[in-house]
Amino acid sequence: MYKLLAINIDKTLLNDRKEITKEVNEAIQAAKRKGVKVVICTGRPIGGVHGFIEELDLHNEFVITFNGALVQHSETKEVLLEKSLTHEDLMTLYKVSQELETSMHFSDSQSIYTPNKDISPYTVLESFVNSVPLHYREMEEVPSDILIPKVMFAGDPERLDETIASIPIELKGKYTMVRSTPYFYEILHPSVSKGNAVKLLVEKLGIAREEVICIGDGENDLTMIEYAGCGVAMANAVPTVKEIAQFHTHSNNEHGVAYAIEQLILNNSAKNAVVKQ
Repeated sequence: MYKLLAINIDKTLLNDRKEITKEVNEAIQAAKRKGVKVVICTGRPIGGVHGFIEELDLHNEFVITFNGALVQHSETKEVLLEKSLTHEDLMTLYKVSQELETSMHFSDSQSIYTPNKDISPYTVLESFVNSVPLHYREMEEVPSDILIPKVMFAGDPERLDETIASIPIELKGKYTMVRSTPYFYEILHPSVSKGNAVKLLVEKLGIAREEVICIGDGENDLTMIEYAGCGVAMANAVPTVKEIAQFHTHSNNEHGVAYAIEQLILNNSAKNAVVKQ
């Protein structure tokens, strides 16, 4: 029997209208009634998940945010894991963004900041979608003791392709770097990943790896899909996620999370876990 279900938010939990459908919500509540722990696992900041915690009534669960940089209990605020970049890291990455002529923003636990006077519309989008304040900050104004869960390069997909290809190899080896959407490239502490965060959480909860389901669609979901006892790929997932997942569900616009829960948890059919739909 599965005991923990980790779910990505965008393009997984949410449909393209940024909604949790009635079917998905009802399936999650049914899983909870069977004793399954439901954990949000997202690249979003902690401030961008409060509404989903309310909507799904996940007040007594841990939540994984910033792509695994922060694991925090939604009610007690107990921090199980927090891994951040330093001011020195920020300055290094800012210099690279300038050299590559790429927009950049970064976060602390409360806000999003950008050193770009010409603020990227994608940075504005990040602030709007997560309901997190956005501030312009010159680099000289950033405090030296700041803790930064992640830095993001942002841009049109084709332009971001060029930026990613031009990042020095030695820098890519120094950090975790992952493309979370076609227009965001995220840079995190080298030990940070969704997979590592899920692993740490299930070990704390005394749950076996084989008892874990992880559902996602994007490149930043790869590590948790690979770690899970049953990794689930959305029909709208990128090819690399589909390749490693044990189970394929419907798309985010077709209540894919609900279908996966019905097949793997509510129907309790173990054979479904290894059949790609």
